[in-house]
Amino acid sequence: MTLSLTVSDEVRALAPGFTHVAIEAHGLTNGPSTAESSALLDDAARRLAVRLDGRAPHEDPHMAAWREAYTAFGSKPSRTRNSAEALAKRALADGGLPRINLLVDLYNAISVAHLIPVGGEDVDRIQGGMRLVRATGDEDFVTVAGGEEVVEHPDAGEVVWRDDAGVTCRRWNWRQGPRTRLTEETVSGIFLLESLAPMPVAEVAAAGTELAELLQKFSPGARVELRAPESAS
Repeated sequence: MTLSLTVSDEVRALAPGFTHVAIEAHGLTNGPSTAESSALLDDAARRLAVRLDGRAPHEDPHMAAWREAYTAFGSKPSRTRNSAEALAKRALADGGLPRINLLVDLYNAISVAHLIPVGGEDVDRIQGGMRLVRATGDEDFVTVAGGEEVVEHPDAGEVVWRDDAGVTCRRWNWRQGPRTRLTEETVSGIFLLESLAPMPVAEVAAAGTELAELLQKFSPGARVELRAPESAS
């Protein structure tokens, strides 16, 4: 069954240059990070350094566009960075990129190498379809603070991904909730690559193809469906 993904008219109006690629995969094999996935993260950091050529991540035109989008819905982009910028800063720091688990390592590597926000959700933990909307402020976002489960609420007007149960990711792609994250028990996942103009649609598509190929390589026999780039305009 193909998971439904929709983008609201309000988000389309806010960011007419928004494009996303979705990859849905079933029969995945996840587990702890491996030497191979770690090598992919190291290679992604090298590719990023070449891409930036001495610039800071936020100086890249694509990251600048995300900062403008965050400002447009009321977030401070220097404090709540989009996921790609946050990962890029870690990739260039002495500590390097975190190793989470195999599937997360794969999509983080693509995010850093292409400087594009990428997220992954466990399809079996999603209730109903996924929707990119501007929040009313009443939605529940279940997260963990100090080891305890807490319920937060997004700001009114904030761009969020949500399903029928509540918000799955706040501030577009800033912070994912634990309910739908990919764990070592995940066997079905949806992976989202999100871009804004001026990133060419062809580059978003190429990044999606690279991720789909990695998923197939690391989970032989998995059913991997790559959906064509969908524009918000």
